[in-house]
Amino acid sequence: MSETMQSLDQLSSLKVSAPDAPTYTKKVDKQGRAYATGKRKDAVARVWIKPGAGKVTVNAREVEVYFARPVLRMMIQQPLVAAARAGQYDVVCTVAGGGLSGQAGAVRHGISKALTNFEPELRGVLKKGGFLTRDSRVVERKKYGKAKARRSFQFSKR
Repeated sequence: MSETMQSLDQLSSLKVSAPDAPTYTKKVDKQGRAYATGKRKDAVARVWIKPGAGKVTVNAREVEVYFARPVLRMMIQQPLVAAARAGQYDVVCTVAGGGLSGQAGAVRHGISKALTNFEPELRGVLKKGGFLTRDSRVVERKKYGKAKARRSFQFSKR
């Protein structure tokens, strides 16, 4: 504010420039694929998406073989369904660490991030659905003097 205000009436004429919203650009490699890393618990998923028939491959296996439970397969499809892109992208991912539930969450997070890299205009839809936020909940460590993280040993008076 280089000008000095003489009265409160001049305050309304003062214009404050709002910072511009960040612009997101399309990020694809030479093969036309978008890459992202998804994480959940101890699982880490590396995800590549490219336009295709909707085939999902996890660790060089079909998604139906790797994630046998329908709930986990539905979880993986959530970002594509929310963005109305189901069946339009081929997904190839490698996932390591954790259990099946954590791995499915990591793949979902990776697909969401890769979709925003491929189509930046989908960011608002995916952000509103909560797919871009990394679920930071992890297993609590075991404490000394306890059976588990919080569980005490059985009490006996005699």
